[in-house]
Amino acid sequence: MNFKTSLLASFVGLVFAAPTLAAPKNIIYMIGDGMGPAYTTGYRYFKDDPSTKVVDPTVFDSILVGMAHTYPDDDTVVTDSAAGATALSTGTKSYNGAIAVDTHKEHLETMLEVAKRKGKTTALVATSQINHATPASFASHNESRRNYDDIANDYIDNKIAGKLPVDLMLGGGTKYFIREDRNLVNEFKDAGYQYVDALSKLDTLNKIPAMGLFAEVGLPFAIDEEPQRLTKMTKTALSLLENQNDKGFFLMIEGSQIDWCGHANDIACAMHEMDDFAESIKLAKAFVDNNPDTILVITADHSTGGLTLGANGQYRWERDVIAKVKGSAGEIAKALAKTKDVKATWQDLTGLEYDSATELKVKEALSQGPKALSVVVKEAISDASFTGWTTGGHTAIDVQVFAHGKGKEAFIGSQNNTAIADKLIGFIKK
Repeated sequence: MNFKTSLLASFVGLVFAAPTLAAPKNIIYMIGDGMGPAYTTGYRYFKDDPSTKVVDPTVFDSILVGMAHTYPDDDTVVTDSAAGATALSTGTKSYNGAIAVDTHKEHLETMLEVAKRKGKTTALVATSQINHATPASFASHNESRRNYDDIANDYIDNKIAGKLPVDLMLGGGTKYFIREDRNLVNEFKDAGYQYVDALSKLDTLNKIPAMGLFAEVGLPFAIDEEPQRLTKMTKTALSLLENQNDKGFFLMIEGSQIDWCGHANDIACAMHEMDDFAESIKLAKAFVDNNPDTILVITADHSTGGLTLGANGQYRWERDVIAKVKGSAGEIAKALAKTKDVKATWQDLTGLEYDSATELKVKEALSQGPKALSVVVKEAISDASFTGWTTGGHTAIDVQVFAHGKGKEAFIGSQNNTAIADKLIGFIKK
């Protein structure tokens, strides 16, 4: 590092390490699981009004402040969601699979736990099961993200100053909270929590503590059923948290299934998840505007799928193709397997022509089963839209950081993902 670079780095470090920024009372932390820069860019084109000359900006464009490095504490460079969320919740990097534990498997205090100790109301919202890797890394500790039952138990057993760690939980996961060996839902009810088990009953929640579990595992994809289920949960959470506690609140909201669609290499699925996440961000941003003693920070744990807008050497990306798709590849495959008119169903649900080459692929896949058929569907949509994918897993690229409200200046620039947590924890401790 030369002298000028060193001097600049020192200056930037002093600016953002300086304790001059007033701490916000409320913290809204939103994580788009798997949401790398290609996703926010793709979403901009996906939502654009094609009748206008200029590409319309999205909510992401209005609050972009920086980038974050996502590598875990090993030599793989590519993080999983557990290590990523552990870094984002504790300020410490760990190994892939770790849930708020370090490389020695010792517990790391999370910012939710710090908030609880400081007397704030705490909340977790996700479209996955509420004990999935990201939310789990805020409220539990485990050597493996796969220990779902043990992680769910922590939501009762991991008491903070004698109190349950999370005051409000909205997401999926009845499979893990209502079990033969232990009914955690009943334990929450006994502890005074309101409980609802259907998204249609969300509005009946009128006080905290509360819990809503709306699926056995994760909620259905936005493109398949309820297009704004995260938005609805976000609205309820903010409504319940507002004026709940003079000491404020900590709320983590995860757009969980951006990642799941990325793993599936399903571009239409991913764009609809992005839309639900973006609408949730708009609600959170409006809340900050009306409650200025609040900060909103948004980032991703990693990027998924190696998504590219443009593929096969072609200089184009067809958002109109994606906009015509009416379901996830998995659900379209199920419909094709059941229908008596494959051609009509294909054309209706994918918006694509059913030519002779497609017919051959579909017939072969029908004989192989739903997984093969799903692959044919998503590959056809990707090919027609010139969408590229490099992997069914994660990638190591930097992810974006967005911030709005009191203290947003602290998140400007290129930073480690652990720095985001350190700054938020610093705010909570003030």
